[in-house]
Amino acid sequence: MKIWLDADACPKDAKEVVFRASERTKVPVTLVANSFMRIPRSSFISFIKVDKGDDVADFYIVEHVEPGDLVVTADVPLAALVVEKKATALNPRGEIYTSENVREKLSIRDFMQGLRDNGMQTGGPAPYDVKAKEKFANSFNKLLSVALK
Repeated sequence: MKIWLDADACPKDAKEVVFRASERTKVPVTLVANSFMRIPRSSFISFIKVDKGDDVADFYIVEHVEPGDLVVTADVPLAALVVEKKATALNPRGEIYTSENVREKLSIRDFMQGLRDNGMQTGGPAPYDVKAKEKFANSFNKLLSVALK
């Protein structure tokens, strides 16, 4: 098992939860991003810098993810591809993407994008707060515990 972070847009608090868990469980973590970022010194945590461009990090993750891996991403299209590859996808707010819900989430995302493309103001996500971090930590730790059994 390996943990992948779609790191460009992943909140710092969520990354810290993953880093602590990696050290505790000795499960490798790979951050993938198109801009440099600092990571803790650890033999379990690595960083892959990909070229700039739309979805380059996503394509890298999809190419390398294996069944049973865990991917942390807020990107619904990436989550759909991860689920297709029999890996687990979790967003930084603690919501698990499944084969049952990811298609619906893609439809909603595409619908909202269509509204925005036509000039409608749809607002953005709620701020990433303590409650979101707590929900993420709980979901992440639960998934990790199940995977390690």
